[in-house]
Amino acid sequence: MRGALLPVIGGDLMVPLVTGGEIRSANLDYAASAPALESVAERVTELLPFYASVHRGSGYASQVSTSVYESARRIVGEFLGARPDDYVLFTRNTTDSLNLLASVSPGRTLLLDTEHHANLLPWQRSEGRATVLAAERSIAATLELLERALAAESFALVTVTGASNVTGERLPLELIAGLAHAAGARLAVDGAQLVPHRRVDMAATGIDYLAFSGHKTYAPFGAGALIGRADWLDAGRAYLAGGGAVSRVTLDRTDWHIGPARHESGSPNVVGVAAMARAVEALSGLDEAAWVSHERELRERLVSGLASLDRISLHRAFDDSDEPVGVVTFTVEGADAGLVSAYLSAEWGIAVRDGRFCAHPLLDRLGLTGPAVRASLGVGSGEEDVDRLIEALARFRGDGPRWEYELGAEGWEPVGDPRPRPDWAPDAGTSSHSFGCSF
Repeated sequence: MRGALLPVIGGDLMVPLVTGGEIRSANLDYAASAPALESVAERVTELLPFYASVHRGSGYASQVSTSVYESARRIVGEFLGARPDDYVLFTRNTTDSLNLLASVSPGRTLLLDTEHHANLLPWQRSEGRATVLAAERSIAATLELLERALAAESFALVTVTGASNVTGERLPLELIAGLAHAAGARLAVDGAQLVPHRRVDMAATGIDYLAFSGHKTYAPFGAGALIGRADWLDAGRAYLAGGGAVSRVTLDRTDWHIGPARHESGSPNVVGVAAMARAVEALSGLDEAAWVSHERELRERLVSGLASLDRISLHRAFDDSDEPVGVVTFTVEGADAGLVSAYLSAEWGIAVRDGRFCAHPLLDRLGLTGPAVRASLGVGSGEEDVDRLIEALARFRGDGPRWEYELGAEGWEPVGDPRPRPDWAPDAGTSSHSFGCSF
């Protein structure tokens, strides 16, 4: 039985069931936020006694923190095949990275309707400087569509997702880079779902800019990165106005740095950056064939199991896609996705995601007017996780839930939920605000 490829924090977490007893949590929600690798948590523990301000402190701990922070640029850049003169900028997450890039991009942008909101909204708000194309049903036809659009108008940038957060499907980035460069444009890639699942070589592929998140790459400590060509980043307006981004300030003049510091004002997230660097070191140590094989086999097991169940539909964007990453979205006929998700958690200890996954235009194109269910895999996943999901859905289709559920302000909940929470954790439903992309 295939088990985890790398040990993760929470891999043996026991969770309570509404029907009584406990079970090991089956985490099939990696696409939202992946658990920390054990090696990442160990690195954070090692670093915390030395945590201090970076770049400006003379103390020993500050010097250690600065060296850790700056060496992370090299580690991240090498892992992603960055060119020697590319910048590695540290941000909060992929969304932050893409907003930064949008703020310095000097011209018009071309993108597809398959994007996560993080790679749609920054361009959508750029006052008519973006064109969004409705992707075709095949990748081949979509490439032809991109080529025609690039021939018809002048664009500075083409931006696409590396791997869909809804279907896991990947686009041929090297081919898209060739189309963009032939038309005098650059290519930016939303790597949030690509980097945690596949090796990326920016230089070999022709990617000009790449954004990704630590929290999806087994380092959930609040850091992300934007890697790419220096000229736009040096010429663009500083992303955040504040300390660290400037060399000299008077009351009527500011001299801004060039280089990564220009866009990294304020006290940086040293711990998050160190965690992210350790995570990519661990991934770079994997045998690439074993990494791909682990995920491919688990995904195929998941897809074939879902396909064997009556009245469950799997969704994909392209008819000719191959080698998708471990992200699968499905719907259960006649059942609300939120109810399915609540049932899986409460009665089976399975974590999945329900909603519209911050990709509303893509779900609209797939004909999904409401929420769906997403199961996603990673290096900590095993066959038992997949098999339990298939069994739980088979029971749901055959017998329905054993517990009663109601739709409340926070979504579907077990009536009189008896599951205890840790003493330090607040009760559910304490927030009066709704977040996320459920609707």
